[in-house]
Amino acid sequence: MKLTIEVWRQDNTATAGRFETYTVTGAYEEMSLLELIDYLNDQLVSEGREPIAYESDCREGICGTCGITVNDQPHGPVPNTPSCRQHLRSFKDGDNLRLEPFRSEAFPVVRDLVVDRTALDDVIRAGGFVSVDAGTAADADSMQIGHGRAEQALDFSACIGCGACIAACPNGSANLYAGSVLQSLSLLPQGQAERSSRARNLLAEADTHFGPCSVYGECAVTCPAGIPLSAIAAVNRERARSAFRKGKDD
Repeated sequence: MKLTIEVWRQDNTATAGRFETYTVTGAYEEMSLLELIDYLNDQLVSEGREPIAYESDCREGICGTCGITVNDQPHGPVPNTPSCRQHLRSFKDGDNLRLEPFRSEAFPVVRDLVVDRTALDDVIRAGGFVSVDAGTAADADSMQIGHGRAEQALDFSACIGCGACIAACPNGSANLYAGSVLQSLSLLPQGQAERSSRARNLLAEADTHFGPCSVYGECAVTCPAGIPLSAIAAVNRERARSAFRKGKDD
């Protein structure tokens, strides 16, 4: 395959970025997007040029670090699939690919395709956890949880924190992300003790970094973990509940 690739190049957060165009020949449809960047970087290095910076870790679709925007679509053209699982079979010989970082005010560009996702970490630090006593693990049967409820909680906890939902949202909202955290913890008995304070703290932090939700729905389409759109309902529900129960179950 011969592909024309436009890549966003930016030296650091403080400098202006620009697109640079490259031609790649010899690519094949089994390549993933990350393998294509590796292939192009080999070419650039051999020419004595600076390789393209991008993030990658597991390459198995579970870590979320590899996210990039492909032809204006976070992660790429295949819905609910991370960048590392997007392949060139989705494109044709002679196609143009436009690669750029996730676009959101909350994700400043560090270099080229690498963005700073610290805002997501701040949300988790504010309330995405359950406080438990350290030490010997509790007996597995000491707290009964129905199979259906446990499976539902696991479905909502599948979020990998890639930030694609925010990049896809016209408002830059993190409600799918925040809602998945709140929903997964509120379904389990271990999460009840801090439920109200968790919602207040987590949503206050999310409101600081991200925009409001207008239920466009692009977030659920692009989410590689398949978090359902119903997760966003948890945001307003837990916000209202925490205001009503303030001081009662913190």
